[in-house]
Amino acid sequence: MDPMSETPGPAPEPHAPGPRRMKRRLIAGLIALHALSLLAAVFLVVRSKGDAAQGLNGSAKSLLNLKPKDSVGWVSIRGPIMSSDSGKPWEHGAEQWARRIEQLADTKGVKAIVLDINSPGGSVGAVQEIYMRIQRVKKEKKIPFVALFGDVSASGGYYLGAACDKIVAHPGTLTGSIGVIFNVSNMEGLFAKVGYKSDPIKSGKHKDIGSPARPMTAEEHQILQTLIDDAYGQFVQAVADGRKMTVEQVKPLADGRIYSGNQALALGLVDQLGDSVDATKLAAQLGGIKDEKPRVRRDTEKLNDIFEMLETRARLTLGMSVAGVTLNAGPAFPRGMLYAWSGGW
Repeated sequence: MDPMSETPGPAPEPHAPGPRRMKRRLIAGLIALHALSLLAAVFLVVRSKGDAAQGLNGSAKSLLNLKPKDSVGWVSIRGPIMSSDSGKPWEHGAEQWARRIEQLADTKGVKAIVLDINSPGGSVGAVQEIYMRIQRVKKEKKIPFVALFGDVSASGGYYLGAACDKIVAHPGTLTGSIGVIFNVSNMEGLFAKVGYKSDPIKSGKHKDIGSPARPMTAEEHQILQTLIDDAYGQFVQAVADGRKMTVEQVKPLADGRIYSGNQALALGLVDQLGDSVDATKLAAQLGGIKDEKPRVRRDTEKLNDIFEMLETRARLTLGMSVAGVTLNAGPAFPRGMLYAWSGGW
């Protein structure tokens, strides 16, 4: 039979993209994401310069949303309160939240700020970073703060609320958990089963305190308890200062238990029950804004929200690692002292 007369078979299926092509796509996606972040930085620089300029016309002011009208600033604090790993301006971390608070305080027309908190707390240092920034803004800018508690505003979340002039909570909000915890794991038994043994070389007998490879001594336990007691005292004092209570009044409430919004109101830990509208109106009242429906300024978060979305999309599209570099999917399980409610973590 003539081979040329044979019926041609089905066309071969197109080949799937090879590893090299996939790598190029991944790199191109990361470059695009980086380029967008540079454009955002340029926009912010131009905007800050424009805010200081006096000769902007009305259309330019409208375009950049710089019209100085009395308004209430709004900062949303969501999830565990930790220091960010990279310092990216769109990440959720103590530095970024503190920066947003300052940006709003420096924005023309902002007379008060609402902290919309939905968090079980976080690391001691990260919580205190935001707390001290709130205190500085209140002192230097004379701007009042209102905390709005969402589903959960416990431990470090409540610590931030205590920095505010007033606290509004939902009746079913979980709050309180005033206290400190230090998570230490003892994995000595597991290590023995798998044949792992730690033999650290250390400069002092307490250098590996908290090591999971061995049990703590009574002396080490006391050292850590002293740290906890010190951080706990700072928390109790912050609550006493913020709620206009004495330390003796706070301590019976500060045994780590959680409260509902209703219970917290009865105990004097919050000022009123309500929602976002109530919090906005209260902030406007404290800031001397007479508008029946006060304007809310969230513009300092718009670019951050866009880049959060882009980064999330990049993780879904590009995978969790590129060229051996892992894209961080969120904070790792924290170590060290925490102003955190473990049940909400």
